[in-house]
Amino acid sequence: MTDRAGTPPEPDPPAAEDATPGVPEEPHTRHWLRWTALGISVVVLIAAGVGWWFYRKLDGNITTDTTAADELRRYEKERPTAGATAARNILLIGSDTRTGEGNRKYGKDKGTQRSDTTILLHLSAEKSSATAVSLPRDLMVTIPSCRKTDGTRTREQFAQFNWAFEFGGTACTIRTVEKLTGIRVDNHMVIDFRGFKKMVDAVDGVEVCLKEPVDDPDAKLKLPAGRQTLHGEQALGFVRARKSIGNGSDTERMDRQQQFLGALVNKVQSDGVLLNPTKLYPVLDAATKAITTDPGLDSLKDLYDLARAMRAIPTEKVQFLTVPRRPYSYNANRDELVQPAASQLFRQLREDRPVLVTPHTEEDGKPDDAEAPTPSATPTFTGRNAAEGVCS
Repeated sequence: MTDRAGTPPEPDPPAAEDATPGVPEEPHTRHWLRWTALGISVVVLIAAGVGWWFYRKLDGNITTDTTAADELRRYEKERPTAGATAARNILLIGSDTRTGEGNRKYGKDKGTQRSDTTILLHLSAEKSSATAVSLPRDLMVTIPSCRKTDGTRTREQFAQFNWAFEFGGTACTIRTVEKLTGIRVDNHMVIDFRGFKKMVDAVDGVEVCLKEPVDDPDAKLKLPAGRQTLHGEQALGFVRARKSIGNGSDTERMDRQQQFLGALVNKVQSDGVLLNPTKLYPVLDAATKAITTDPGLDSLKDLYDLARAMRAIPTEKVQFLTVPRRPYSYNANRDELVQPAASQLFRQLREDRPVLVTPHTEEDGKPDDAEAPTPSATPTFTGRNAAEGVCS
């Protein structure tokens, strides 16, 4: 259509402030949006790829012990029944093996290994508390007939506890613990000297306090008196030293190990490690390389779920104690349980009922005994919690 002069009319220019919806954007705006979207996509894909690579790497670090699981299945009928609650019992075993990278310096490898440290960790069903019970390596116990690595079997015998690990490895140790306590072990972890050192280094050391200087060639440890931070090699010497610190007893060494582990837990929780990826990755890398575990804990997800449960527990509710014990009647260099205190402790854990842990004092006289509670009272044992630290 034209105007009267025959010239097509020009459309009225739209007002700048009345842009019509649906009008195409300027070319440079479209280009900017495209590049922004592309950049975000690339970043997301890279992050996802790196995250997946880290996950696969950490997951692949873990060593799975299927041998123990297979052996335990043979004895399922004689094992304690699983608890009705969601409580969890994990056996932590520190191996004194000299085989493997970095372990030969601690002595000659004789082809055997014993459990240098054994701790039964009980996580309450509500994940409101954790109780770690040290089992003395020299405790006299009944060790069941166990299958050895060469396929032969040992006889059932009454011997010191850490022989179980030498006789039949992890499965034999678990069965011995279950017979002793009546508590079913749900999972287990084994860590050697090298793994322990790497864990301590991953959190940049743990602080300790020494009243006197230490010089212990057997433990590879030489330290001045006072407050100081111990890293891998020194930390291992500190928890292994026996004759050069205190009265030289294994009981005191276990107490020192509990103090150190409490300080380690406290540092991990208070130092923001669990919430900071740059701090968390080295810890996870060290932890996953350090342990051999059962199929129920052999993935990064399993360990993360366990760490998340522990993170939710206040440090004052993470308790450490040694099973009530005293020198063995027939050999003062061995230990025996103090009854009925030991059975009472095992029953409380078995039934997922609370126990109280209070610091040992010089006046106690019986550092590993339980107080005699009234029938309605919560049983109390000497020990410590993770909030106290080594320098408390």
